[in-house]
Amino acid sequence: MLVLLALVLTSVMVHAQNDQSDIISIDCGITKGSTYTDYSTGISYVSDAEFIDSGEIHNISVASDKQLSTLTSFPNNTRNCYTLRPKNGKGTRFLIRASFMYGNYDFKNRLPVFDVYLGPDYWDTMRFNSSSQPRTMEIIHVLLSDFMHVCLVNTNRGTPFISSIEVRPLANDMYNETDAGSLYAATRENFGSKSTTVRYEADKYDRLWGPSEPTTPDYISLNTSYNVSAGSSPNLQLPFDIMGSAVTPKNLNLSFDIEWDPINTSDTFFIYMHFAEIEQLKRNQTREFNIYLNGKLWYEHLNPLNHTTTTIPSSEPEAIASRYTLTINKTRNSTLPPIINALELYVLKKLPQKQTEDQDASAIWSIKSVYGVKRHWQGDPCAPRETLWIGLVCSYNDADLPRIISLNLSTSGLSGEIHPGLASLTMIETLDLSNNNLTGPVPDFLSKLNSLKVLNLKGNNFSGRIPKELLAKSKKGSLQLSFDDKDSCDTKHCVNKVKKILVPVIATVASIFVIMTALTTIWMIKKQKAHEKRKTSKGLEIKKQKYTYSEIKSITDNFKVVIGKGGFGEVYHGHIGDVQVAVKMLSASSQQGDKEFQAEAYLLLSVHHRNLTSLVGYCIEGKHKGIIYEYMANGNLQTHLFDTSSKVLNWEERLQIACDAAKGLEYLHHGCKPPIVHRDVKCNNILLNEKFQAKLADFGLCRAFPTEAATHISTEVAGTPGYLDPEYYLSYRLTEKSDLYSFGVVLLVIITDGDVKSVVDPRMLEDFDEDSALKAVELAMACVADTPNRRPTMNDVVMGLNECLVAERARRETKVVDSSTEIVSVDLEDAR
Repeated sequence: MLVLLALVLTSVMVHAQNDQSDIISIDCGITKGSTYTDYSTGISYVSDAEFIDSGEIHNISVASDKQLSTLTSFPNNTRNCYTLRPKNGKGTRFLIRASFMYGNYDFKNRLPVFDVYLGPDYWDTMRFNSSSQPRTMEIIHVLLSDFMHVCLVNTNRGTPFISSIEVRPLANDMYNETDAGSLYAATRENFGSKSTTVRYEADKYDRLWGPSEPTTPDYISLNTSYNVSAGSSPNLQLPFDIMGSAVTPKNLNLSFDIEWDPINTSDTFFIYMHFAEIEQLKRNQTREFNIYLNGKLWYEHLNPLNHTTTTIPSSEPEAIASRYTLTINKTRNSTLPPIINALELYVLKKLPQKQTEDQDASAIWSIKSVYGVKRHWQGDPCAPRETLWIGLVCSYNDADLPRIISLNLSTSGLSGEIHPGLASLTMIETLDLSNNNLTGPVPDFLSKLNSLKVLNLKGNNFSGRIPKELLAKSKKGSLQLSFDDKDSCDTKHCVNKVKKILVPVIATVASIFVIMTALTTIWMIKKQKAHEKRKTSKGLEIKKQKYTYSEIKSITDNFKVVIGKGGFGEVYHGHIGDVQVAVKMLSASSQQGDKEFQAEAYLLLSVHHRNLTSLVGYCIEGKHKGIIYEYMANGNLQTHLFDTSSKVLNWEERLQIACDAAKGLEYLHHGCKPPIVHRDVKCNNILLNEKFQAKLADFGLCRAFPTEAATHISTEVAGTPGYLDPEYYLSYRLTEKSDLYSFGVVLLVIITDGDVKSVVDPRMLEDFDEDSALKAVELAMACVADTPNRRPTMNDVVMGLNECLVAERARRETKVVDSSTEIVSVDLEDAR
């Protein structure tokens, strides 16, 4: 019975010692779902397939370790990231190790060079000396997030790859020097040991200790079979396999020197030297020595304790030097030469960039998982800025962590109900879920997102009513809410409501119509007689809207200054009192006649929006016909998009102009009943006032649909070549999507100035948010899709451009706001 109990207890102790629940061991390139336990270390490894959704797996025919016999390479995408979530995350100190072995897996026999990042921060550049020599990167780092990202970045010098990733939690009182930054392992030397690397299980933290034996007869190895206690270094928990061996000179007066050259001239080091007396000294024997670094006394009068560890670490980063030399000399009182058991060298590594706030990161990762988002979403969502996830806009504040403020998942193939993880995006301002297959009710938690300003739910299959709080916010103007009419209530409720209301409405509609017609007629007469005045955008009150030809001549100083020309005629500069105006006169040779003149005058009289030019007055006197409208001091957009323009519009200004023009079109399409199609959207017809606010102009070709239900009208083709929708040209079917095509061309011109090869106007000197520009290009390309039904709506365009503008403004705000002896020469390149 006692024997059985002992066996049980032994089993429990072994199991506890080998508990690996808090470590991460990934063998890259093994089959998805497969696991194994390494026979030499007892470490259990898993496939990397659960930590990344890209890459190609390969085998290596000859490898020293099993973990090096496979790898994952990344021929696609510039940046590919593994995302890990350790059991203990934020605030925990970890040893993080990445291993690489080329092994000519691609049969190209060309050693690649690529960068490795830890989260948003540059870790190091991976270089190889030979195809058969493995390399490692190891760092001691305190996580500031629950998420850990190891990213491989293609620098156009070969395809990045990786063999394994290992993450080991350390005790919080180990290597406290990480308070100054992270510690990048340069080397660990196990002096006096045989030619094997010491790691787990001998070292419970799985540090890699390389063997370092004497290479000349002047130095000898020392070994002991007795235990070496922790002594003054209990926190480092150095294993017996390390402290049980040492090196010492044979000659009493011979020093022990260690030299190394830094790989980078800016590297600063932390040094850990470990000592223990492992010889049985006689009564008349003493061992005492001093340590010098580059000739300066570093530590004095060290007496290593009998079979007890003493660790001497750097108290602060060592001064930068082109070469470092540690020299250990005996003191005058010592009867024995110096001794050393082990050495650790670390480069201080600053990793300053902040990762996305954990709440937002968790939310967006769960959204990616639940919906299976088919985008290259890898690494940290918001950091670094240049790799911001497509569809996201983040806010950046030096005092705070990056937060997600905009999420565009339009046309992303989402299905199922709206995921509750969205409720955790508490700082979100814009959320676009349009044109997916989302079902179920629109959840109440969307109403609790207090920062939400724009919400687009159109093009889904929701059931039930839109939450009252969302509708209330929309009515107050604090939320721009877009949804399909069918989503405003559930089918049963709507049917009952219609039954209750429809009958009495039908019974009284005729009488109401008569009454409303009479009231409208009276109101129009009163308005014309008593309120025959209008304010321009400058605040000018025009007593009348109809002007005589002689008055037009006076206003324009006899048509003295021409400020524009078009198919309608010439446009003249003028004044009414102290206020500048523009006067467009119909020329006798104009290809546009009375019909177009009347169409423009009528539209300017009937529609009013801050992004449409305002009517001041008109003239109809015999053959003289003209329209007076507000003067736009900065002319049309086209004049500012040529190399000869004195002012180069920056990216924020271009986006604002695009937003303004889009809002004008959005009003015509969705704010007018029935909807109006402009038909001649182009850069020349986008005018800019003194503040560079954009307004749509030239409404002579506008057409209104006969009824709101009409999807198109048939009409002769009119418009400007280059901006004209090919579908409209072929079918003569005019729809709102015709304007979308033209606006897409305008947007491309704004971005590129017509030079598609340069993509973004080089005159902006790359001073713009790249993701914002990419989003704008995506919007423009969506607008000019060959098939009209694949084009977005103007609502969608306005939302998308607003996102681009938010991202660019956030960016701009952040921008403001070898050895002297034959014993040891540490080669840091090989050590890594």
